[in-house]
Order: sequence, then structure tokens, then C-alpha cells
Amino acid sequence: MFRRPRPAAPNTPPEVQPPAAPAAAPEADPARVLGELLARPNLTAVLEQSLAQAAALLGGEVRGFAVIRRGQDQVVGVLGYPRTLVGQTLGGPWSAMRPRILSGGSSELYAANSEEIRTVLDNAGMREVSVSLVVPLSERGRQLGALVLDRAPGSGGSVTPQQQEAVARWAQAVTPLLGLLESREEWQRTARQLAASVVEAVESQEFESLGHARAVAEISQELGRALGLTERELEELWFAAILHDLGKLHGEEGHALVGANFLHGAVHLAEAQKAIRHHHERWDGQGEPDKLAGEDIPLYARILAVANAYVRTGDLERVRAQAGKGLDARLVAALEKAEKRAR
Repeated sequence: MFRRPRPAAPNTPPEVQPPAAPAAAPEADPARVLGELLARPNLTAVLEQSLAQAAALLGGEVRGFAVIRRGQDQVVGVLGYPRTLVGQTLGGPWSAMRPRILSGGSSELYAANSEEIRTVLDNAGMREVSVSLVVPLSERGRQLGALVLDRAPGSGGSVTPQQQEAVARWAQAVTPLLGLLESREEWQRTARQLAASVVEAVESQEFESLGHARAVAEISQELGRALGLTERELEELWFAAILHDLGKLHGEEGHALVGANFLHGAVHLAEAQKAIRHHHERWDGQGEPDKLAGEDIPLYARILAVANAYVRTGDLERVRAQAGKGLDARLVAALEKAEKRAR
């Protein structure tokens, strides 16, 4: 079923802080904040929620960014800065394993980067930063990255020792979760590479099939986004698409059942297993293996059926002719819209 997008929160202007001495940093509500973090279980979302909470502890108008160490230091989340910063590789003043207040603002950041990166920083408005607080994200002596929180001129003055301590405690509290998510994302990247390599090995036995699974996965992701699937749901849909024909290792006949059995015991891919089993069902109930009809067919399986038909025929008209017969008409319409946007 299609999902209506959630309305965006209103853009409330920041409260202007008086020039008086900053009040004591408010204590975070651990249960509420942890709930918000766990409700958004990917590295970027958790880091951006962490930045927002750290900014609230500082008070005043604060912008910031989070870097994660992946061989090089890469911006993974932002608060108040343009999203064009996400993915940028930066050098910066966060190698120390302790919090630092930089009274020179962004001067050390600029000094550590090339002229090309400085232009990116200028476009983000970083040159006007007056004071920065750099808080490392480290666990068991391993530095994962850092939170960098910036004050612009006239936005609340310096950072007090109490505020620095509050932010440092907050960073220490969330770092174990970041470590878990980073390990999970590394596992996901490895699992994707392994799955794609295995599928390509199978497809190479039949030259005409080479690249088929990747193409089906790409179209499936477009359809999933059009339906408003979450990142977690898109991830499982990707595995369903990339593995949907893996059962052909044992021949064409019954390959959907064989492929589904390969995922037996993979609890985190339970919906992908259903999709693989049922991707040859038909909307009119004349498919296989269980002759399911309409919305009794799992959603991911219906998405795979439309993507598979389009990749195999390369003809939108032929896919449209199957709408309401072999294929879900709403998903065919979503495919048409996606293809129009891509032209």
C-alpha cells in the first residue's frame, strides 16, 4: 500500500539568547533521547540526533557536524549546515582524545584542508564561526570520530566548562551505540558485496542473465522509495531483489522455492525470503507456487514482479498490459512515474 509522507515539522526560528552569562546546561532525558535514537537506527540519523541534543546542552544558536573515521575522516551528519557537507572527507582538529574549545573558531579546520575543501567550507558559512567545541567519540581507546559544535559571532558567546562537561558526558553515553551501528553498516556493506558477487557468479553461467539481478534491484529500490519504504525496508528489499533468482543454481523449475530456502534461518531477512518465494505469483491468482492473488501476495514480491517484468522486457507498454492481470496496477503506475522522472 502507498504511504502518505509525514508532514515536515514547521521551521521554527532559533530563540535569540541574551548576552548574559549562560545558564547551567539542562540535563538530558535519557529515556526520551534514547528512544529517539533507537527509532532512527542508522549512523547518520543517530549522529544528527546526537548533534541536536549536544546543541541543546550548549544553548544559543549552534551549528555542527559529525565526522566518522573510516580510514579518512568523513562528515556523516550535519546540524544547521547544508547537506552538501555529508560525504566530504575533512582534516581537522579532532585527533586528540579529549574535548577541546577552539577560541579561533574554524581557523584550524581551514588550515588542515586543501583550497578546494576550503571553498566547500566557505559555501557552508564556516568561516564566520567564532568558537568551536570539538568532542571526540571514542570507545575503549579507539577513536570513532567527533562531534564539532560551532557558534557564530553574536550567537551566545563562549562555551562554559559546565557546558563542555555536559556535552562530553552526552558524547560518552552515545558512543557505544555509534560503535554498534558502524559495525552493523560495515557488515551490511560486506554482506551486499558478498551477495552481489555470488549472484554474478551464478549469472555468468548464462551470459544473457549477467547484470539482471542488479537491474532488478535498482528498479525495486525506485519503487520502494516511491512507496515511502524506510531505509531498513529498502535494505531488505535490495537483498530480496539481488537474490531472487539464486535458486537457479539448481535449475529453472521451482527456483523461487529453492531460493527462498537459501534464506531459511536468516531472521533479519524474513520478508526478503517471502518475496523470493512469491515473486512469480500473479495478481489474478494464476501464479506459483501458492496461487496467491491481489494483496495477499507480499508487497516486496509484487515489487519484484514489476521490476523483473520491466528488466526482462525493457518495454513499459508490455508491462502496462499486465497491470491488474499478472501485476499490481498501482505498482505499474508507480513505475511509469519513476521512469518519466528519469527521462
